[in-house]
Amino acid sequence: MSWVTKRRINNMMQSILMALAGGALIGLAASLMLVLNGRVTGISGIANGLLTLQKGDYLWRATFVVGLIAGGVVLAYFQAEMFANTSARSEVMIAIAGVIVGFGTVLGSGCTSGHGVCGISRLSPRSLIATIIFMLVGMITATILKSFLGV
Repeated sequence: MSWVTKRRINNMMQSILMALAGGALIGLAASLMLVLNGRVTGISGIANGLLTLQKGDYLWRATFVVGLIAGGVVLAYFQAEMFANTSARSEVMIAIAGVIVGFGTVLGSGCTSGHGVCGISRLSPRSLIATIIFMLVGMITATILKSFLGV
């Protein structure tokens, strides 16, 4: 086996292990949030509650969001290449896309973390349908953007 093949296999295994570890940590975090706080880990709902200043919920929501940001900062420090913008899209376009996604989560009453991770694991039919719709619309949108706009 050539060294190129060995390197490709090594990179593939590393990607698989990173994805497995990430999924396990997301599951653990969602489980701990439900057990310790009695809340579902829906990121858009947590952020929306923080922005609308819901009484009695501000501290845990702020702590959660600070933890998300801190996790990103730590990851950027150790894996800066993961945050490099290698696409042809500008940071402004990426920010606009993020705002549109945030608006969509409010209209859709949730996001993939709330419906996909927490809702499906609780066997919620509403969450299963929402997640299927999220994925279908995402695939259709990506196909249209790639086919017609080259994005």
